[in-house]
Amino acid sequence: MFRPVELFIGLRYTRARRRAHFVSFITLTSMIGIALGVAALITVISVMNGFERELRERILGMISHAEIHAQGGATGGAISDWPAVIERAESHPRVLGAAPFVDGEVMVARGALVSGALLRGIDPQREPRVSEVLAHVVAGSDQLEAGEYGVILGSALARELRVRVGDRITVMTPEARISVAGITPRMRRFTVTGIFEVGMHEYDRTLAVAHLEDVARLQRLEGSVGGIRLKFDDMLAAPWLAPEVADGLPGRYRVIDWTRQHANFFRAVQTEKTVMFVILTLIVAVAAFNIVSTLVMVVRDKQSDIAILRTLGLSPRSVMAVFIVQGAVIGFVGTLLGLIGGVALALNVETIVPSIERLLNFEFMPADVYYISDLPSELRVDDVTRITVLALILSLFATLYPAWRAARTEPAEALRYE
Repeated sequence: MFRPVELFIGLRYTRARRRAHFVSFITLTSMIGIALGVAALITVISVMNGFERELRERILGMISHAEIHAQGGATGGAISDWPAVIERAESHPRVLGAAPFVDGEVMVARGALVSGALLRGIDPQREPRVSEVLAHVVAGSDQLEAGEYGVILGSALARELRVRVGDRITVMTPEARISVAGITPRMRRFTVTGIFEVGMHEYDRTLAVAHLEDVARLQRLEGSVGGIRLKFDDMLAAPWLAPEVADGLPGRYRVIDWTRQHANFFRAVQTEKTVMFVILTLIVAVAAFNIVSTLVMVVRDKQSDIAILRTLGLSPRSVMAVFIVQGAVIGFVGTLLGLIGGVALALNVETIVPSIERLLNFEFMPADVYYISDLPSELRVDDVTRITVLALILSLFATLYPAWRAARTEPAEALRYE
């Protein structure tokens, strides 16, 4: 237990005497090192949280929070009574919206240009309740009429096929039909009525959206749908809301939430965050262990002072406490400065980076190269708390060896040549 005398001496030793400015300089560099490490760790983790949030929102803007599929088959069978299923699903208090869809892998061709695509049939009236694809139309119209066979293409897919609004394309399904001409693939001519861009290559390059009835007719699912997409009031609650919705449905259905659909992707993001946290923690650890060298030099500089204190009755444990106090002050001040700097940077990085780009006349993340061209940031209290506690623990741990060495000082040996 620290007493006032130990605390006073420990605080006094943080300021070097006039002939020991080098020790004071090392103390200052230790504080600055810890501050920079903590600030960097808070800022980088906050930026990675921001990227994860942006990716999650963009993906969920296309796939919804959960999907209902009928039991049977590799991807589930068709749902014939989908209006009743939607009505039952929307009766759940935490379901904000539901919309039917039909998906199918197709080949899209225009002249000699051919590309694979995912053709998705949607209900234009219900789709805005669960996704934002129609809100990202950048050319043409977002209106789709049944029987008109209009299609909205992703921007990258449209560039690949070199089509514009008003052009006609041929959509071919992998399923064949038998006719007098032999076995031929089912195909249909669609008119490009719009082009969307969500900022993720996975969807801009492969997705084509048409009216639900047109795609169902092409897939021979008249009157049925491939599944129903749901939107909850809280996307993070989807893993435990999905089973609740499934239990209340009239029939054998399974509900797949977004965390299962993209589990590998978000697991990779989490792994990257963990690795980055470990790497930057090593920077904090190196800065914290600079305290070891600082206190070792202080112990050598204060040999005679320690010996005098011992002769005056200060116990080895109290001597050890003196240097733990000194190291703790260095770690606390450095961590506090890093905490203030890191939080300030994390909260203002979205305005600081554009200012630096304008000053240097250089874009760090060009929009034509990166899906996310700005630098998002999301400061989380639990991350800040974990980093602060970690820095303080490392700082305290670094004081143990020098304090132990100081406690072992023999007064007679230290005062022999004084």
